[in-house]
Amino acid sequence: MSTRKLRRAGVAALLIVTLAAALVGWLNVRGDAHFAGEASTAAVTAQLVSRGGYLAHAGNCAACHTARGGAAYAGGRGIATPFGTVYSSNLTPDHETGIGAWSAGDFWRALHNGRSKGGRLLYPAFPYTSTTQVTREDSDAIFAFLRSQPAEKRVNLAHAMHTPFDSQIALAVWRALYFRPGVFVPRADQTQEWNRGAYLVRGLGHCVACHSTRNALGATSGGTELGGGLIPVQNWYAPSLASAGEAGVAGWNIGNVIALLKTGTSEQGSVLGPMADVVFRSTQHLAEADLRAIAVFLKGLPQSEPVIPAPAPPDPAVMTRGADLYKNRCAECHGDKGQGARGAYPPLAGNRKVTMARAENLVRVIFEGGFPPTTLGNPRPYGMPPFGHALSNAEIAAVATYVRNAWGNRATAVSELDVIAIK
Repeated sequence: MSTRKLRRAGVAALLIVTLAAALVGWLNVRGDAHFAGEASTAAVTAQLVSRGGYLAHAGNCAACHTARGGAAYAGGRGIATPFGTVYSSNLTPDHETGIGAWSAGDFWRALHNGRSKGGRLLYPAFPYTSTTQVTREDSDAIFAFLRSQPAEKRVNLAHAMHTPFDSQIALAVWRALYFRPGVFVPRADQTQEWNRGAYLVRGLGHCVACHSTRNALGATSGGTELGGGLIPVQNWYAPSLASAGEAGVAGWNIGNVIALLKTGTSEQGSVLGPMADVVFRSTQHLAEADLRAIAVFLKGLPQSEPVIPAPAPPDPAVMTRGADLYKNRCAECHGDKGQGARGAYPPLAGNRKVTMARAENLVRVIFEGGFPPTTLGNPRPYGMPPFGHALSNAEIAAVATYVRNAWGNRATAVSELDVIAIK
């Protein structure tokens, strides 16, 4: 290739890179100037602060922004991701280390645009991809509540992200690909109650953060809203809320949906694992009207049932071994026919948590135990002790395979390798 052609190719490549950089930059600042530093028009009253506290519960803000043993909302909790560890920030009104020097507009920009007071891009472990739908009024109320908390001087920890994810450039590219600031738009063809539920689920509740698959770069994906997904690093599966075979509630009595969110248990199911923490810290504190709105929205989700080939019959030797383990370890509580004990131990026969295609949750419950949340409506829940210290991987696989295929249940077998991968 001649020198002239090489020069032209170099100029073209430089132009492409420059245009791409300009596009990425524009995609990261669009609409940003509208929010930065904009003052709140809401008067800070006791009522506003109380409403903000309620909304902070709805968003489960304390779960991430409170370190174990630390002051509420003072940050410092490490959130493990496949790309490294993100440490939550201090949301108390300390002027040096918290948000004491922030304006209401700065806070709204963080919720809406995913940018800090100084303009630094925030990692989406802070779910601004969902909170971008939060209204300015609700943002101001949450800000007023946080400013009412005791100031805690706690320096924010530096994130420990792997290269190249530790750079603002990489984050800017990710945002250009996967984030667009938005607002919640009520649907005219739905009721006010449905729209309220949609706002809470899609916005403050950020339910999609768990109940959705993620691509190789950690962005939520999948065509089915709340269609389920494996929670990164934790290896708990957040089941599909759009499938009757997983966690869909379209066929449930609405009172049971409300009870599940309020107490962690109902006649048609109970919560364990990460969802138990959501009920404990968040949904049990919500008003009945909001819980009903969420239930209405969830019941109205379009249901989809993927076609799954019939599983092959499990190995008889594995079933025999699993049956013996079940008799000695499990039957006392769950019954010799998997019937459970009403109000105490859930039935395993016909239990969709047991038979759904993904076996991660069953294995994790056997390994580390299962504990519903302690709530005002269920202050002394029955829990299941862990068996990871007493059973080998092969034994966990055998008993899991057995309960997935006994008493009329039918599901794929769980192998020892599956257990190792899930643990």
